[in-house]
Amino acid sequence: MGSLDGKVAIVTGAGQGVGQGIALALAAEGASVAVLGRTMAKLEATCALIGERGGRAEAFLCEVSDTAAIPAVVEEVAGRLGGVDILVNNAYSGSQGPLLSLSDEAFQKGFRTGPFAAFAFMKACHPHMKRRGGGSIVNLVTSAMVRWDPTTYGAYAAAKQALRSLTRTAAAEWGPDGIRANSIAPHALSPALERWAQAAPAEAAEFRRTIPLGYIGDCEQDIGRAVVALVGPDLRYLTGATVPLDGGQAFFG
Repeated sequence: MGSLDGKVAIVTGAGQGVGQGIALALAAEGASVAVLGRTMAKLEATCALIGERGGRAEAFLCEVSDTAAIPAVVEEVAGRLGGVDILVNNAYSGSQGPLLSLSDEAFQKGFRTGPFAAFAFMKACHPHMKRRGGGSIVNLVTSAMVRWDPTTYGAYAAAKQALRSLTRTAAAEWGPDGIRANSIAPHALSPALERWAQAAPAEAAEFRRTIPLGYIGDCEQDIGRAVVALVGPDLRYLTGATVPLDGGQAFFG
C-alpha cells in the first residue's frame, strides 16, 4: 500500500529532470500520474519508466504558455484518470541575464510559463479537488528569490516570487475547501545543471561547496520524495509554506 493510493496527480514538465523525478516518486507511492510536457517522446519515456515499476501514468501534450488551452487539458486528465487530487507546477521556460540585456518579450516569457500558467492550472484543478474533498498543490520556485546578489537572475527570480505569492494566496483562500498549496525551492541535478557542471567543473565544484550537505539533490530521491511527503497525509497541516530543498544553502526568513 502506498501513501497516495487512489490519488491522481498532474505534473507539468515531467518529461525529464525534476518533473520526471517528481512523477516517478508520486507513482511509486500509488498515485496515477498525468505526465505533461511539450515533447511526446520524453513524456512516453517517463511513462515507460513508471510502467516498468508497476505504476500508472499517461502522457498529455501541453504547452503551458498557451494558458487558454490549459482548462481543456485538465478536463482531459480528469476524464481519463478519474479526477485530480495533486497538482505540481514544475514547467518553466524563461530568460536570464543582466536586466538591460533583456527584451520585454524575454522578461515576460518567464511570467507566461511560470505564474500565469500555474494560475490557469490551479483554477482549472480547483473544482476537481474540491469535489473530491480536497487536494494539494506544489509550485516550484527558486532560492534566487532570496539570493544576496541576484545579478543575471532578476527575471527568473521575479517570476518565481510572483508564483510564491500566488501559492500563499491560494493556501489562504482555498484552505476552507480542503486544498493545500505549498512551494518548493529545489537544487537538483537536472539535465541542464549536469551540462553546466560538465562545461564548467571548477565553477560547479565551488557551487557545491556552498551547500552545507555537500551535494546537489537527486531529482527523484531528494526532490520527488519531498513532494510525496508534502502532498501526503503526514503533512496535512502544512500549507502556504516555501520549503527550501537545497541542502541548506539558502535562508528563507
